[in-house]
Amino acid sequence: MSEQPAPADTARQQLDPAAADAVRAYAARTRANADQFAAVLEDIAANGLPPVEDCTPWEELREQHLARLAAQRPAVA
Repeated sequence: MSEQPAPADTARQQLDPAAADAVRAYAARTRANADQFAAVLEDIAANGLPPVEDCTPWEELREQHLARLAAQRPAVA
């Protein structure tokens, strides 16, 4: 990608209403995820790390996430 800014006189292509709504929904989900992540970090800053006994190992989280991804994607024969 070029690091030069786009010329100011370039017209922007407008999105159709359904695409614009999809982009807004994605932005809202992204903002909500960022807010949740920030809240966790603020809690850690204020209260310290949680006890190890209360935490889920990352391997378990990874396997859960991979299972969710596999369920979303149809199997290829």
